Amino acid sequence: MKIIACNSNRPLAEAVAAALNLPLTQASVRRFADMEIFVEIHENVRGEDVFVIQSTSYPTNDNLMELLIMLDALRRASARRVTAVIPYFGYARQDRKSGSRTPISAKLVANLIAEAGADRVLTLDLHAGQIQGFFDIPVDNLFAAPLFARDILEHYKGRDLMVVSPDVGGVVRARAIAARLHTDLAIIDKRRPRAGVSEVMNVIGEVEGRDCILVDDIVDSGGTLCNAAEALLKNGARSASVYVTHGVFSGGAVARIGAAPIEQMVVTDSIQATEAVRVSSNIRQLTIAPLLAEAMRRISEESSVSTLFS
Repeated sequence: MKIIACNSNRPLAEAVAAALNLPLTQASVRRFADMEIFVEIHENVRGEDVFVIQSTSYPTNDNLMELLIMLDALRRASARRVTAVIPYFGYARQDRKSGSRTPISAKLVANLIAEAGADRVLTLDLHAGQIQGFFDIPVDNLFAAPLFARDILEHYKGRDLMVVSPDVGGVVRARAIAARLHTDLAIIDKRRPRAGVSEVMNVIGEVEGRDCILVDDIVDSGGTLCNAAEALLKNGARSASVYVTHGVFSGGAVARIGAAPIEQMVVTDSIQATEAVRVSSNIRQLTIAPLLAEAMRRISEESSVSTLFS
């Protein structure tokens, strides 16, 4: 078993390797003068079970291209099996035609990854579960819900909690955590007039006097979650906190969240934190390295991964 890290999130790759008590395979991913990507693997990988760790986060296209070229290099180096470990799968929000003459980019990216040489994919909290069906290779989609539930119990013990989905599409995700915490579920009814802009309409559920935990898979501009937190407090909630799997934090998202009535936002390290995230007073990172490491070990040993979901 060998682990290779590309450039998108090397601290996470190093943490995963440490959890497995394995060194990272020596490889270099660099740029030519015209920014063309060049990959070179400095160890023999013939007949090996290789895991490539690379989130396709910002800069999305560069990181995706690094992954594709690394997969091609491993295939040509005769690796026995190559698993693309993609903690954050970019383009996942383009999982359907949103209008006339628009692409389904998530399917295109799935085809590219398989064609480049991946034998299987390991990822975390896909934006839409059906994206697994876009791949013609096996996909293991891990969930952050057990991790979040343990952290909520540790930090909010004794408080009157209510789990809240910030939109109708996230109800299944929020319900899974509510079931683990044995608490109630509320839903924010919103409309989105255009991409990146949301407007809260109604809060469905009795949140008055409750400590609300908003649960989502991606925080991008932060507008949806900030608006949801404000709506909850206006409806009598005692506090509003947020648990999100992937911290994209585009534009002025960190500043927006810092100014919002959010007690605490917890994100995983599926995307490497920027300096603004690290110094933020109300954003905290939760590592997924042990979860990824255990899933990779089980894949390598051909044992069950599904028990990690419980």
